Amino acid sequence: MRILRIQTLRGPNYWSIRRHNLIVMRLDLEELAEKPSNQIPGFYEGLVTALPSLEEHFCSPGVRGGFLSRVRQGTMMGHIIEHIALELQQLAGMAVGFGRTRETATPGVYQVVIEYLDEQAGRYAARAAVRLCQSLVDIGSYPPSELEQDLKDLRELCRDAALGPSTETILKEAEARDIPWMQLSARAMIQLGFGVHQKRLQATLSDYSGILGVELACDKEGTKQILRDAGVPVPQGTVINYLDELEGAIEEVGGYPIVIKPLDGNHGRGITIDIKAWDEAEKAYDVARAISRGVIVERYYRGSDHRVLVINGKLVAVAERVPAHVVGNGKFTVQELIEETNRDPNRGEGHDNVLTKITVDRNSMTLLQRQGYTLDTVLPAGAICYLRATANLSTGGIAVDRTDDIHPENIWLAQRVSKIIGLDIIGLDIVTPDITKPLREVEGVIVEVNAAPGFRMHVCPSVGLARNVAAPVLDMLFPNGGTGRIPIISITGTNGKTTTTRLIAHIYRQTGRVVGYTTTDGIYIDDHVVEKGDTTGPQSAQVILKDPTVEVAVLETARGGILRSGLAFDKCDVGVVLNVSADHLGLGDIDTIDQMAKLKSVVAESVSLNGYAVLNADDPLVAAMAERVKGQVAYFAMNPANELVQNHTRKGGLAAVYENGYLSILKGDWTLRIEQAVNLPVTMQGRAPFMIANALAASLAAFAQGVPIEAIRAALTTFRASVHQTPGRMNLFNLGHYHALVDYAHNAASYEALGSFVQNWPGERIGVIGGPGDRRDEDFIELGKLSARIFDRIIIKEDDDLRGRPSGQASELISKGIIQEKPDCQYEVMLKETEAINTGLDRAASGGLVVILPETVTRAISLIEARNPLPENMNQLQATDTQANLKSWVVNQV
Repeated sequence: MRILRIQTLRGPNYWSIRRHNLIVMRLDLEELAEKPSNQIPGFYEGLVTALPSLEEHFCSPGVRGGFLSRVRQGTMMGHIIEHIALELQQLAGMAVGFGRTRETATPGVYQVVIEYLDEQAGRYAARAAVRLCQSLVDIGSYPPSELEQDLKDLRELCRDAALGPSTETILKEAEARDIPWMQLSARAMIQLGFGVHQKRLQATLSDYSGILGVELACDKEGTKQILRDAGVPVPQGTVINYLDELEGAIEEVGGYPIVIKPLDGNHGRGITIDIKAWDEAEKAYDVARAISRGVIVERYYRGSDHRVLVINGKLVAVAERVPAHVVGNGKFTVQELIEETNRDPNRGEGHDNVLTKITVDRNSMTLLQRQGYTLDTVLPAGAICYLRATANLSTGGIAVDRTDDIHPENIWLAQRVSKIIGLDIIGLDIVTPDITKPLREVEGVIVEVNAAPGFRMHVCPSVGLARNVAAPVLDMLFPNGGTGRIPIISITGTNGKTTTTRLIAHIYRQTGRVVGYTTTDGIYIDDHVVEKGDTTGPQSAQVILKDPTVEVAVLETARGGILRSGLAFDKCDVGVVLNVSADHLGLGDIDTIDQMAKLKSVVAESVSLNGYAVLNADDPLVAAMAERVKGQVAYFAMNPANELVQNHTRKGGLAAVYENGYLSILKGDWTLRIEQAVNLPVTMQGRAPFMIANALAASLAAFAQGVPIEAIRAALTTFRASVHQTPGRMNLFNLGHYHALVDYAHNAASYEALGSFVQNWPGERIGVIGGPGDRRDEDFIELGKLSARIFDRIIIKEDDDLRGRPSGQASELISKGIIQEKPDCQYEVMLKETEAINTGLDRAASGGLVVILPETVTRAISLIEARNPLPENMNQLQATDTQANLKSWVVNQV
């Protein structure tokens, strides 16, 4: 077997709208292509031995053991690899269950699709599943050591990718509230929401965490001084930098017992408490000094350690933290009790689980000695042996919820301290013998304040109620139930995407909002170019969604990006599908037009429940997508008598049609006319039907989102198919005695659409044509046939990037189509695009039209502009020798 390609999907995709995180492996079974599992000796037995837990896979029989019964009866290797890849992740602690396996048009080559939680782990599991199956085929077994290593690697990948318990708690709550989120590329930051409504988090630091408050919280001594000045009970202490200052510091805080800790420490590192003698103090100083230049010496206050969490000025949780310890049973040694405690499945390494495993270090041994124990001591039943002096969960401690026990005066004090320090999310460490009484009555103190406090102890306490501490964070960041979303309009189809995208963006700009949009020629924000190039994939869309100035996202969404990565968003407010035709077939295992339609329908199916799928009612493949749309449906059509549209509006549905020369909005029994097509520059005075269809789709998408009809009308009457607004889309140039037209038509459907305009040109029509090299042979022949119908003379050129074809092959196929359609057609082959364009322009007849279908739009436009076309306001077919005939044609069409 051979892995041909592995792709990672991260959004709604061809395989699933709901399951966004999928690995797609293209697998060549090679010699196993015709061998089901029941024909491979020992395969079933080896598989059951290696992974007996596969018994839990139901598969298509729908019962426990269903999958293994399929293996016994005989199933193909791709299907088996799918289940193994899922099971390996399950065994490594990642709960996944979705998978699909489909044979491609290439015999023996399969698409194996598996769900993942961590994408690196998912890719690893896919490769490991192939290795395991190959081993079973070759030797009938998979070495247990190999399986053990696979699972170890998977666990490590999962652990390394974990966001941390606090972050995951917030993200889980965000998902429950329909707040979208994404990871940013630096400093472990998370973005909640999109565009202008976004908020950022780093652990439990938020947009609202003031830098002064964070800096103050990191300055332990400065914090104590500020609180002391405010009358808040804090420990008596001082800061030293040298060992010879230690004795004086001990006297200054009132003598033993004392606490020594690093000035810049965290998570309990370097802290020694309850020091009662000079030799202990010296050792504790060295421990703290190894972590921080400054060392704090404090009076030791007896009592329990409490973490009090205050969010947005309100106390939300209190946890009593108990240091790592074991309880004797009269049988086990301390070491055995530690091992038994660490076997608790809730304990893991670091912060990757509810609790942290207990480790023994120098501090633990010192504490054991002070208690009169060693690791070999058999603890009496009920006896407690502490293994850490500090109560941090990260060192093996546990938490007991005390939220309902804290005294009201202590609540008031904690909330006041959060304001004094100036933090939106703050953790207060309070030592008191009784949290149910005011601190002032029991000599309790606030020993420390923490910016970015951990949530784990409150979300998963060892004892007591779990507290939803993420909710107040999101209430603060997104008040009044906000989700942080901005309107997202996604546009797909075979042809017309870029023009429709730009037109929708132009409509929204009339409302005064900042619009970010992506097209095949670049990323734009508020009409400023962010990046040039083909930017119709998910990465480009994320540039818009991450930008904090964008109020509306209008995203051209091409098939390639959906196949490679899925959509960049979980759902959109409007999904526009313009048309589906036979372009790009044979690429990415999309071999039929029905498969292409399914791929394009991802946009329509991703529309939110309250959103609209805007569908072309004149295209049966697009209209059929309505059956899978979860939101609302709106149709557009060039034919006002379209039966689907009439039935839809009769039931109160929304539609846009071209009727009596007007672009109109229909709903129920009323008609709202936008404007006559002849008054809209983008429609070439009504002569370009496909541009009218694009304008209908754009108008309907905006209207469905509540954009006023006046704004839509203003946009349509000011939007031109110019080099500046729609480069490469019906750009018409007046070169005096003739015109030139540049359009990026590159498939049969776009040639036909262009022909509906060009064929009505009253003068001679010259076509400078070609097509991308990665299309099928029959596609090039069809382009030749269409060209023969559209043009009087043809110049065939080829792209600079042949996309794997030999030079001259594409032009030969186009020529073949021309001859089949019109044997006496005038055509010639001129492979270099620059030469072909200049030749066409040189040969233009008076009153004629030279249509250029370039690979590089900017190059074609530059060649035309070098010939000094008339100003743009003369670029609307004003030539006197053609105007009368064209006007007559327009009247006839209307």
